[in-house]
Amino acid sequence: MIKSLFIKDFALIDELTVEFQNGLNVLTGQTGAGKSIIIGALNMILGERADTEVIRQGTQKAISEAVMIGSDQPELQGLFEHHKLDWRKGKEIILRREIKSNGSRAFINDSPVTIGVLKEVGDLLVDLHGQHDHQLLLNEDHHRMLLDRFDDVKKPLAEYREQYGKTKEINQQLSELRRKERDLKEKLELHQFQLNELLAAKLDSDEEEDLMREMHLLDNAEVLDQKAQVIAEIGSDGEINILDLVTSLEDALSEMAGIESAFDHYVKELDAARISIQELLRFTDRYRSDIEFNPDRLEELRQRHTELKRLQKKYGRTISGLIAFQEELEEKVDLSTNFDVAIQKKEKEFEEACKDLSGLAKKLRSVRAKVGKFLSKEIQRSLAKLSIEHAEFELVQEPLIQKNGWLKVDGKKLEATEHGGDHIAFYLSTNKGETPKPMAKIASGGEISRVMLALKSVLAHQQSLPVMIFDEIDTGISGEVSTRVGAMMKQLSEACQIIAITHQPQIASKADVHFKVSKHEKSGRTVTDIAQLSEKGHIIEIAALMSGEKITEANLASAREMVEQQF
Repeated sequence: MIKSLFIKDFALIDELTVEFQNGLNVLTGQTGAGKSIIIGALNMILGERADTEVIRQGTQKAISEAVMIGSDQPELQGLFEHHKLDWRKGKEIILRREIKSNGSRAFINDSPVTIGVLKEVGDLLVDLHGQHDHQLLLNEDHHRMLLDRFDDVKKPLAEYREQYGKTKEINQQLSELRRKERDLKEKLELHQFQLNELLAAKLDSDEEEDLMREMHLLDNAEVLDQKAQVIAEIGSDGEINILDLVTSLEDALSEMAGIESAFDHYVKELDAARISIQELLRFTDRYRSDIEFNPDRLEELRQRHTELKRLQKKYGRTISGLIAFQEELEEKVDLSTNFDVAIQKKEKEFEEACKDLSGLAKKLRSVRAKVGKFLSKEIQRSLAKLSIEHAEFELVQEPLIQKNGWLKVDGKKLEATEHGGDHIAFYLSTNKGETPKPMAKIASGGEISRVMLALKSVLAHQQSLPVMIFDEIDTGISGEVSTRVGAMMKQLSEACQIIAITHQPQIASKADVHFKVSKHEKSGRTVTDIAQLSEKGHIIEIAALMSGEKITEANLASAREMVEQQF
């Protein structure tokens, strides 16, 4: 239940606190007094959209805060735990919303939350019927939403939606495979040509380096031969023989070392140098004999080098990149020729998914039909109490026939939506002998109000909603019908807390707690205020609702009688 509501700097409200109680809480007041402002503040707490225009002129922010007694709903506890909010079973829950010129902030038990989380929690705690909800009942899309709030429908609907998500994903994968197949087939000729060109090139990641080295050697073969000949002549064939010179140096150093030990080191160094020179001469002699003078081979290498550079420039890749591209092309060509297998496999997977989805759609339809029968029976019973004795209420499920639909139910191909394969609509007849028809075509404003109350009554008992708020659900009714509506709301308040705004004395007379909303001037400005009425004030306000501004003793007597009258 809502224990208290605090509102500050919201529209015409300066600051007010209202303490609600169990049972039927009624708010009355003249048109324009600010009753809807209070509902707007409640709406803001429940996560609905709030405009910065609600901030009271001359202030920085609008504040609305509700202190609620937590219910024992497992869904509510799960929601708190999921969002890591402080959960204390049966303890107070504080919902708070602040609107500033640059945006809004939301809090649950003083912890900052998103508006989405605030709305999730609010939806489990409060059902608020605003004045515009009458029109929602004329919108058939809303009918399915009302039906799906029943506990019996929630599980099969969740199972269907989970499978719908899987089926949709498989279908997207299948579509992507088919798109890729079309793209690859369109490019297959080009890919095959490119692959053949690269395969013919017989690419090797090390080839370019080896190629450049061999070309360099062949290109400089003559220079290498000439220099090798010079080395050979210096070594032994020329007038100056380097080995003879080294021998002479060795002899001189050996004799000097015999006299001065400081030359011992250089004797060893010269001996090592002589060995290195001998090795150089032998290597150069062998190398010279192996030098290749091959212009044809050099030209062949140059042509190969030119071809590799052409391929690199054409494809904008290095040799390693060309090899990777070749492998990629091989995969694409292979894939384009084997796509049928992959698509057939995915088509089979999609077919199985559609089969499972169809089974769940059929189950969902069956459950909805069962709940619809129960709902129809309960609403007809409630409408009879609300002076529509011969009402016939039906839930109509029409299959969404579609030639290529995913669903196959009872031999028919149906469109698969996230809500199932049927269109849901409420049909109503309020006159005996008349066939039920779509509500939008036959129901008056007063009848819509009563149907909505009947629906809310059934839903309240099914869902164990802690709080229900009615903002002028009595639109279009008066007299005896209002008395019956008041009686039903009073009865409903035994199951949950009811907060109702009304202009009908018959409804106000059933209140357990009566609040009067008024508008007055304060410091030169208009403000909205609310006050809980005493028993005497309750009688006077009902009399005022009956007669207007001038209240007579007869009005007061009638008001007392109305309050004392039971169901």
